[in-house]
Amino acid sequence: MTETIQRPMRKGEQTRATILEAALELASRDGLEGLTIGVLADRIGMSKSGVFAHFGSREDLQLGVLRLYNHQFEQEVVYPSIREPRGLPRLQSLFRRWVDRVSLEIASGCIYISGAVEYDDRPGPIRDQLLDMVDTWQRALQRAAQQALDAGHLRPGTDPKQLVFEMYGLVLALHHDARFIRSPVAVSRAQAGFQRLIASARLE
Repeated sequence: MTETIQRPMRKGEQTRATILEAALELASRDGLEGLTIGVLADRIGMSKSGVFAHFGSREDLQLGVLRLYNHQFEQEVVYPSIREPRGLPRLQSLFRRWVDRVSLEIASGCIYISGAVEYDDRPGPIRDQLLDMVDTWQRALQRAAQQALDAGHLRPGTDPKQLVFEMYGLVLALHHDARFIRSPVAVSRAQAGFQRLIASARLE
């Protein structure tokens, strides 16, 4: 197998990456709508025109932040999980890594979840991009659930879409209770809920 050699990032690419990392941190804390060029420029010690040289508009910046978040999510949750055997091991890995990531985001917030609240009724490119990312993630979960069913790990008649709907509900409850109620047991409750959900669908 030929090893891929990554070329060093050029200065412009490094600057753009630095801007995006800082923008993602701000958006995680203040929401995508709270992300402004002025605040971002102050944060990284650049002029507004310097930021605009890399992103032509605030919307371009917000879309870049979404793509960066999605890339990080795939690297931390999706790709490691698909190396697990097809079926229940893969589905369990996807949920476990998802919960691990959300638990690390408690202080800031999950862009998928907070973005959905911000843009649920606001049509436009940002909502479209966010919806496409969330839809891709849900379809990946549904695929894993279907594979678990096909492998005989789940009871015949198990509905993969319903299973994923309930998994999503557990993570939404985790995010709500951890961030809003400040519950110290939100993560363990989500994990226990998933174990019960799988136990009820598992083929013994």
